[in-house]
Amino acid sequence: MLSHDRVWAAIDALAERYSLSASGLAKLAGLDSTAFNKSKRLSADGRPRWPSTESLAKIMEATGASLDEFVALVEAGVAGRTGRRTSGRGAPVPSSFFDHPPFDRPLPQQRPTIPLVGFAQAGAGGFYEDAGFPAGHGLDLIELPAQSSETSYALKVQGDSMLPLYRDGDVLIVQPGATVRKGDRVVVKTTGGEVMAKVLERQTPQAIALLSLNPAHANRELPMVEIEWVARIVWASQ
Repeated sequence: MLSHDRVWAAIDALAERYSLSASGLAKLAGLDSTAFNKSKRLSADGRPRWPSTESLAKIMEATGASLDEFVALVEAGVAGRTGRRTSGRGAPVPSSFFDHPPFDRPLPQQRPTIPLVGFAQAGAGGFYEDAGFPAGHGLDLIELPAQSSETSYALKVQGDSMLPLYRDGDVLIVQPGATVRKGDRVVVKTTGGEVMAKVLERQTPQAIALLSLNPAHANRELPMVEIEWVARIVWASQ
């Protein structure tokens, strides 16, 4: 029979199989990272809170486990931090149980993810730290391309102002804090909230000169006191 404790124990066991925390499993499935936290398993008045069927479906899809396999985990009991596995009644689970799916499958290669931000969202006040890193919560995530680092994040092009180089919907990976040189493609945010992708022509302590990617838009020269941050574009999805 299903019980609140057994269902949550099965989620923990599935996470352990992939060397993940409950939060890591939630993120792998595209859920909020706190969805499976211990604090979320009981309501404020102490009543049991069950995981949704949608959440269960997403973690099974993310790990490749079938419904039968998940139910087997529920019936097998818990996999605690010590690695001791018992049945729901406290009896040891036969080791042969773990010779079958999903336990005999190789772990899928997991690539790190980075935040994905729209250009309009990027211009919102208070959305970034001073160094140009997104500071918001609940951001969409994409897999990290090989050319970038985990300090990078992604910007999604909106509109046609960057034609012909970048089209609406293209994704740019930018790296705050990276050294920029003449000729680099950069994303610049002004203190007024304007966010633009340009080519760096020159930069001095007093001013920055930027070449437009689109001939229909004028080149820009701005005093550095009006620049909030400059981030180099390290990859594009074209």
